[in-house]
Amino acid sequence: MECPKNLLEETYDVVVVGAGHAGCEAALACARLGLETIIFTVSVDSIALMPCNPNIGGSSKGHLVREIDALGGQMGINIDRTFIQSKMLNRSKGPAVHSLRAQADKADYSMEMRRTLQSTDHLTIRQAEVSKILTEKDAEKEKKIIGVGTVSGAVYHCKAVILCTGTYLRARCLTGEMISHTGPNGLMAANYLTESLKENGIEMFRFKTGTPARIDKRSLDFSKMQEQKGDESIVPFSFTTNPEDVQIDQVSCWLTYTNEETHEIIRANLDRSPIYAGVIEGTGPRYCPSIEDKVVKFPDKDRHQLFVEPEGIHTNEMYIGGMSSSLPEDVQYEMYRTVPGLENAKIVRCAYAIEYDCINPNQLYPSLEFKKIKGLFSGGQFNGSSGYEEAAAQGLIAGINAAMEIYEREPLILDRSESYIGVLIDDLVTKENHEPYRMMTSRAEYRLLLRQDNADLRLTKRGYEAGLISKERYESVLLKEQQIRDEVERISHVTVGANKKTQEFLETYQSVPLNTGSTLVELIRRPELNYNLLAPLDPDRPCLPYDVCEQVNINIKYDGYIRRQMKQVENFKKLETKMLEKNFDYDAVSGLRIEARQKLNLYRPVSIGQASRISGVSPADISVLLVYLEQYYRNKNMK
Repeated sequence: MECPKNLLEETYDVVVVGAGHAGCEAALACARLGLETIIFTVSVDSIALMPCNPNIGGSSKGHLVREIDALGGQMGINIDRTFIQSKMLNRSKGPAVHSLRAQADKADYSMEMRRTLQSTDHLTIRQAEVSKILTEKDAEKEKKIIGVGTVSGAVYHCKAVILCTGTYLRARCLTGEMISHTGPNGLMAANYLTESLKENGIEMFRFKTGTPARIDKRSLDFSKMQEQKGDESIVPFSFTTNPEDVQIDQVSCWLTYTNEETHEIIRANLDRSPIYAGVIEGTGPRYCPSIEDKVVKFPDKDRHQLFVEPEGIHTNEMYIGGMSSSLPEDVQYEMYRTVPGLENAKIVRCAYAIEYDCINPNQLYPSLEFKKIKGLFSGGQFNGSSGYEEAAAQGLIAGINAAMEIYEREPLILDRSESYIGVLIDDLVTKENHEPYRMMTSRAEYRLLLRQDNADLRLTKRGYEAGLISKERYESVLLKEQQIRDEVERISHVTVGANKKTQEFLETYQSVPLNTGSTLVELIRRPELNYNLLAPLDPDRPCLPYDVCEQVNINIKYDGYIRRQMKQVENFKKLETKMLEKNFDYDAVSGLRIEARQKLNLYRPVSIGQASRISGVSPADISVLLVYLEQYYRNKNMK
């Protein structure tokens, strides 16, 4: 495509490319930190779009949303304002895996985020397609970003660029034999930026994801499905949301299942699926497979769970969770109508697979800045991840660090011991990712410490230091910490006797009677009891907020496990604090194996801890590196 000569030139501090969940967080962070920021989108109507599942949170993803909120991000606030159903998942398990999940009104969610962007000072929204990044060599002969260009020929000069292109780069959607070169939901694809990135030495991947059909609610028979209601008492995502404000009337979701007839139809038409016909080039997400993949890879399963979820209050569209597909339109009708409750289903939007360009994330520092181009940052699905929450978390960190670089401050880098965000980014930049990355609780080694309920205690200070959390909010968290410490200390000295009142109370909860006096702490550690239940035995108990009581209970119940993980974190931190220089010469370390040298030169880790997690770098290599470093810094200090 030929562009006219430059018609427009403007100057900003930061350019954000893409206004999905990553782009919104990145732009808001930069603007709130006082930087003149412009965010580009192919359509203003697609800001914070939910092209796939209409929900926020879920297993491990709920942790990410709470952490985004604790750092000063917007996602938690936005879903609290626009949800239509809320559930705390995994309540029957320990607190480490409790995860909040909310069904969104997807149109309201997008509009609410758009309102937030439009009302934020220092932030400009522009509907245009960015076609190239503009770079130059600095005094050290290294590339640095100086701006972007659009397909119209306009140039936007800036100090930093954040790429949050999602699934739009050279996107194409596939439904059987029908292929359309568009982005999600039929929106325009971004077809020109990829070439500019390649010209600047950026390695690209081709990934794919998919989405199920949307069905007209009036064509469904809910009597054949199992109703799934929300929680009676709703817990908000944001620590700033008043819990009383989110106690609303909720809509229901529904559960149904595929069956052998469904599977037979799918098997009979695999040759018409782009996935199995070799038409799709990109690699799909292992942990969010299409229904074709489920049927092929799990032939022994006679049914698969499907969630029928409303897309909003003002639409009849229902999302069929668990049944994404790229099969042809006629096959989709045939297979969906075998499912109980969907026998007369009318499709509003067909299921489709979407392919798109993204980067190999090992080209990034943990700050999410490109190693080879100063001032160029990226976040979201463009980094090879999947999910709205993963995207928003990366966008927030990329935005903060773009601002930190412009202000000549140290980047915000969260490590694996302090946040799920740290685990997410560390996995992306140190491991070989050949498929879209999805966050899971099992990826976090210290998940008992990284619970969603204590995200504010872990990260509010970091958000305050970055400048996104107010002093008042930070001081309220400090007060909460003090209240927790004081109450744990108090009840550790409160003793209850083996009297009639105590024994009757214990009998009520089928708890073993006392032979002698016991502290409240000892009783709380019993599986059948907790801090709140023991209030009748504790007449001097102060009136404390719910979240303080929750932390007191968890800290006492899991004290031994928490202490053990904290010791593990201490050992982890020792390696994380041994920093490696950006241009460290690994070829000079004679004892390193060739593979280790190659991987270390490729990934350029910032610390020994990060180096130890790189595939191909063995514990023996780390030992050699530690010995060399000790001598290296000793000699350096003597000069």
